[in-house]
Amino acid sequence: MKTFKTIATSAFAAVLLYGCGGSSIVSTPVENIDSSPLKVSELTEAEAHNWGHLDLVKDTIPGMSVDRAYAELIKNKKGKKVIVAVIDSGIDIDHEDLNEILWTNEGEIPGNGIDDDKNGYVDDIHGWNFLGKGYDEQLEMVRILVNGDKNSEDFARAEAEYDVEYKKWTETKARYDQIYVMIKEVHAALTEHFGKADYSKEDVKALETEDEKLTKAKQVAMSMFGNGMDSLADAEKEIKNGLESINDRLNYNLNKDFKGRVNGDDPDDMSTKYYGDANVKPVKKSESHGTHVAGIIAAVRNNGKGANGVANNVELMSVRVVPNGDEYDKDVALSIRYAVDNGAKVINGSFGKSYSPHAKLVRDAIAYASKNDVIFVHAAGNDSKDVDTEPNFPDDNVNYVEVSDTYIRVGALAPTYGSKMVAGFSNYGKQNVDVFAPGASVYSTTPENEYDTKGGTSMAAPAVAGVAALVRSYYPDLTAAEVKTVILDSGLAINRKVIVGGNTSDIRPFADLTKSGKMVNAYNALIMAAKLSASK
Repeated sequence: MKTFKTIATSAFAAVLLYGCGGSSIVSTPVENIDSSPLKVSELTEAEAHNWGHLDLVKDTIPGMSVDRAYAELIKNKKGKKVIVAVIDSGIDIDHEDLNEILWTNEGEIPGNGIDDDKNGYVDDIHGWNFLGKGYDEQLEMVRILVNGDKNSEDFARAEAEYDVEYKKWTETKARYDQIYVMIKEVHAALTEHFGKADYSKEDVKALETEDEKLTKAKQVAMSMFGNGMDSLADAEKEIKNGLESINDRLNYNLNKDFKGRVNGDDPDDMSTKYYGDANVKPVKKSESHGTHVAGIIAAVRNNGKGANGVANNVELMSVRVVPNGDEYDKDVALSIRYAVDNGAKVINGSFGKSYSPHAKLVRDAIAYASKNDVIFVHAAGNDSKDVDTEPNFPDDNVNYVEVSDTYIRVGALAPTYGSKMVAGFSNYGKQNVDVFAPGASVYSTTPENEYDTKGGTSMAAPAVAGVAALVRSYYPDLTAAEVKTVILDSGLAINRKVIVGGNTSDIRPFADLTKSGKMVNAYNALIMAAKLSASK
């Protein structure tokens, strides 16, 4: 679920320059939302780190009114603990903002090498790791080309897509390599001139020189600043991280000769299910996705540390399934069943892919979760596509016939109310995307007690999982299906037209992008949940 739509386009231009020279709203009347002013000033650091929790009417930022919900609705209430399973990459369970809220399997004695609770998973104290020591993997389309039926429809589609993808990422790597060299040279030149590496935008703007090299360096730096970068050091870091992801894509994800599966299990043999190990932590620091997702859901609130999660009565269960590449259907199906069987009431799935050889296996697991009163929240994907017409797995339906009434698919919002509020990378779908939630530029936990900003529908899904956990905590008498209805019906209906897929020539009503036509709102959800609970 990675995105690369950041500073690359404007930076490449700088390279050339350098080288050449519906339902009623509970809390806020809809007319107040429609007439809300557009926020034109830049977000403060505090707003940027917490924008998903802010209130649209009060702050003119399309957050979920989480802080308002705590201040006005649940400040003096005591909720019930809710187990939330994070099916993802590994979670840093030692993180300062997460280690107090881990799910612990009371039926297991740590480290004795015995399956004390006889669930088939030895020493699964805080969850289970279906990947074993593995992390790097191919994309599913590459696995289909290597191992699949050459006469199948998926093989033909994968073959055509592979050539396009490989060419795209090879060219992208060349562009990023060029950008990286340029930014390093510019940063070095300006550092030497100013005698410090932490020079400011104002320093660069005020620079007057007849030196041709410095003149070009100033032009490039100002171009970077004009595209939202606070410093050349930040730009260098972002491009370096982008290069790492691009190299991973070429060396592992798109490499037909790469062999990634190291846990000793055959992903196509459905007769086995007890494989992997109990180590749910990341295998390296850059495996940060799961830790970031976990923090969005439930990082300890108001403890003076880096981030606040949405929900305050959560126990996090870590189920390590998502590699650096595409997850295996078998792992996903078993992870959902593991989470359900071990008490999770909400499951977050911030992963997805365009091919699924064993899609029915995963749908059966989603249906199993639904039958056992568990909500499954899934990220819509980051391809700027309509998932009503473009495949995106896992899904909960066959030809629009749903197998679950507790599955919620989530698109991503950006922190700007108005025409740009839908994140350019976000998938959408009038039939298959249920709601939108904050997903671009989200600040949360990362491994080794650090924090960072990431964007994707991967960040929007856990925001909704956090709201689901809040509702289930304070209104435990509501079923999972009722909680889903509450989340969809209580959202803020947006009657504006928005830019779709980052394409400024594609402008549509927000309501055409999602089944509910709404953005999630925690404040409204809790009010609606209270009314529904009282009516029982």
